[in-house]
Amino acid sequence: MDSKKVLILGGGFAGVEAAIYLRKQELDVTLVSDRDYFYIYPTSIWIPTGEVTKEDVSVPLDALAFAHGFKVIVDPVSKIEAKIKKITLESGRILDEYDYVVVALGQDKISMKGMEHTLSICGKPEEATELHKRLDALLLKGSGKIAMGFGGNAKDPSAVRGGPAFEVLFNVDTYLKRKGVRENFELTFFAPMHKPGMKMGEKALVMMDKMFKMTNIHKQVGSKITHFDADGISFEDGTKITSDLTMFISAGTGHNIIAASDLPLSDAGFVVTNEYNEVEGFDNVYAIGDSTALMGPEWKAKQGHVAEVMAKNVAYNIFQHAQNIDSKQSYIHHLNILCVMDTGNGAAFVHRNDKGGTMIPLPVIGHWMKKGWGWYCRNSKLGKIPRIPGM
Repeated sequence: MDSKKVLILGGGFAGVEAAIYLRKQELDVTLVSDRDYFYIYPTSIWIPTGEVTKEDVSVPLDALAFAHGFKVIVDPVSKIEAKIKKITLESGRILDEYDYVVVALGQDKISMKGMEHTLSICGKPEEATELHKRLDALLLKGSGKIAMGFGGNAKDPSAVRGGPAFEVLFNVDTYLKRKGVRENFELTFFAPMHKPGMKMGEKALVMMDKMFKMTNIHKQVGSKITHFDADGISFEDGTKITSDLTMFISAGTGHNIIAASDLPLSDAGFVVTNEYNEVEGFDNVYAIGDSTALMGPEWKAKQGHVAEVMAKNVAYNIFQHAQNIDSKQSYIHHLNILCVMDTGNGAAFVHRNDKGGTMIPLPVIGHWMKKGWGWYCRNSKLGKIPRIPGM
């Protein structure tokens, strides 16, 4: 069999995993990314408190490419013509000689009035570093008001990413306590929905409320955010949270390059695929990760491990297709919510599937479990240690 050429658009969890597994099948793989590193978002939660740096949670793409034998092009995608598998890059370079195209560009964030006054842990990596600088400046001042929260997407609730907001907030609480200045700071969590975190299940919500009370973190939920200012957040019910430092994770929406493409889109702007991540009606075009309109139950959520399942499946599906074998793998049966929600001095294990949700407190050891996962993620992707099935 002649080695088929696969083009992957995007260097996040989905794109990198697809490149690794396609190379295991000895296919000719090229990955296009807008930055020269793979960023481990789940462990970036410790950047604001100075426990890690941006470099600690970044893996150079050239090191990954060398370890697995794929090619890398660092040049943002500017246009996708999926029907003819023609990709134009920002430099003007055109890529149109590939047998398969895998779209893994991630998502954009819903824009809101005054969002320039906020920073996100799920945005550009530089924002996490800026959060650290701003938090340190408040510490030097000696007191302040800090508000952290996330927004919703009525068109696609699966694109809401709330876990990291809880994690950073609890980590900041722990950080301030260790500094002996917690009583000088007011911490507030905010979200527009009445039950933020409901996807985790009722038991988890009850436990989250207990954690807020134990840590003396205020909570403002259930009213739409109208806008942000330099000094806080305003809500539709007329209330306002005064804040010296606001972290806000806006919900996801379709990527602007995908929105301008000829790919079929959901109402929220995500690529519509079947359960095998094939874009139906298009010849050998796939979409995975946050770029994709997720199928499945109401509680479904876009997460890194779901993106990686899609990536592995697509590597399998492309390899089988290249050999004219009619065998495909679906991501549907792998849908669940899974995370270790870190608090800086421990964590909570969160799991949700069709049978319901579970949240198990893991004092002290949970924090080190997540730290261990970060080490594992970096080193297993670089091929330095074996991959554990399912991780």
